[in-house]
Amino acid sequence: MSYGDPNNPYGQPPQQPPAAPGYGYPQAPPGVPPQQGYGYPQQPAYPGYPGGNMMPQSMPGLLMTARVFLFLISAVQILGAIGFLYGAAVANDVSDSADEFGFNSTSDFGDAAAGLFVVFALVAAALAALSITLGVKFGRGAQGVRITTVVYGALGGILGLIYLFVGMDTGFASAIIFPLIWVVFAVIITIAPVVPSGTAWFNRPRY
Repeated sequence: MSYGDPNNPYGQPPQQPPAAPGYGYPQAPPGVPPQQGYGYPQQPAYPGYPGGNMMPQSMPGLLMTARVFLFLISAVQILGAIGFLYGAAVANDVSDSADEFGFNSTSDFGDAAAGLFVVFALVAAALAALSITLGVKFGRGAQGVRITTVVYGALGGILGLIYLFVGMDTGFASAIIFPLIWVVFAVIITIAPVVPSGTAWFNRPRY
């Protein structure tokens, strides 16, 4: 009985020849990694921010908080603009009444106060528009929005600190609460775009 006989059912099966490499892809020698297929080369992954492997797909929580604060500040600024306009109207009425009674000095003072209130109303309205614009553009996130937000928050924090020190000198608690809240809002608005998560959000690729 011969094991080499191909017709022998108890014999060793014949060895198969090695498979030939596919068309167009030469077989790499041992120890050499296989080559990539034809086509476009693989794109490198975008670096993530510390603590994550991917770029943020949703706005970080601190930026969301700063965005809400911007909208709240804009509401206060709109109310301030309305209040200044109302003050300008009252001052104008006082000036007109003083003219009727011949109080020229009071009339001049009323006109000056009305003009000053109008200027304050325009400034408050412009700041409200800026706050709303920054809050809306947080969704797209650009470097210009990031830098403007940091500068805007820092200036607001300085102004709030001045009012806070003035309120502390008066000794009234009511004169401290509002500036203190304003400073807290300004600090969060300032640091939110510069922390690693905020920086990654504003540096993420846009298509």
